Amino acid sequence: MRKLLFLIALALPTVAAAQKPASPNTGKKLALERVVAVVNDAIILQSELEARLVPVRAEAEQIQDATERRRRLAKLASQVLDEMVNEELIVQAADAAKVEVDSSEVQAALDEIKQQNNLDDAGLTQALASQGYTIQGYRTDLRRQLLRLRAVNQLVAPKVQVTEDDVRSRYAELQRRSNSVSAVYLSHILIALPEHPTEQQIADAKAKAAQAIQLVNTGTPFADAAKQFSADQNVDLGWFQRGSIQPDWEQIVFSMQKGETRGPVTGARGLEVFHVSDVQSAALKPYAEMKEQIQRDLRRREMDKQTAVWIEELRKKAYIDIKLQ
Repeated sequence: MRKLLFLIALALPTVAAAQKPASPNTGKKLALERVVAVVNDAIILQSELEARLVPVRAEAEQIQDATERRRRLAKLASQVLDEMVNEELIVQAADAAKVEVDSSEVQAALDEIKQQNNLDDAGLTQALASQGYTIQGYRTDLRRQLLRLRAVNQLVAPKVQVTEDDVRSRYAELQRRSNSVSAVYLSHILIALPEHPTEQQIADAKAKAAQAIQLVNTGTPFADAAKQFSADQNVDLGWFQRGSIQPDWEQIVFSMQKGETRGPVTGARGLEVFHVSDVQSAALKPYAEMKEQIQRDLRRREMDKQTAVWIEELRKKAYIDIKLQ
């Protein structure tokens, strides 16, 4: 929880820009804040959305094709605004349920952020000012983040139930599948993509990956399919132990059976189709040693599921007007 607060607070500021003194000049037009969403009786401003986009828009802005860049930035803005709407609904639900976060808790979280970043009060104020934020605005935003976390814990967590049967069932599944595999012999087909692909290029790559998988599933040797489709002729990647490949890939390939082909999976150079030609197995730890970890994993998954259901219920009951152009 404490680590999560630190990451959210530092990475996702949602406060509006610091207010500046009004211009002494008269007779000139003043730029007014634009409302990009109405959520019941609350509004989300363009400046708030722009602040949230800062840490995530850099990659999209590097796209050379102007049309594709505009499309990607618009999609990103829509996704981020949707997240902000959800956050506002959670805050409103917390207020309605009289969930509270007092000033001492906000100060404790702020102190931890300063400690983690080796900042004193002046340093934090300067760091926030460089991004156009005020310390008071940041406190307000931090309180809202704490409020959302507490609301989920108080209003959603009681709905999450993980039974002994659930844990034993999951343990039995792990015995049959992923955790009984200690190493895999991996081969791949690489469907290459440029650094910033268009949607059409991604669609074409997925179609090629599907064709390659279909060939293998209908009896074509994987190496032959690779000769036809792969941009990397080094088909056999060799043996991989757990922890030796990136986590996203490991979760997939270590759940595969011997002789199974699966994909496409996003990689650094494009889309990957994986084939496991051999596996090495190791005994799973005893149930007593695995029980607590499995219980935590199941509870986290169920918590995510119930939170999504709860937010969807809040959206159905709310008045939401998206004004993003």
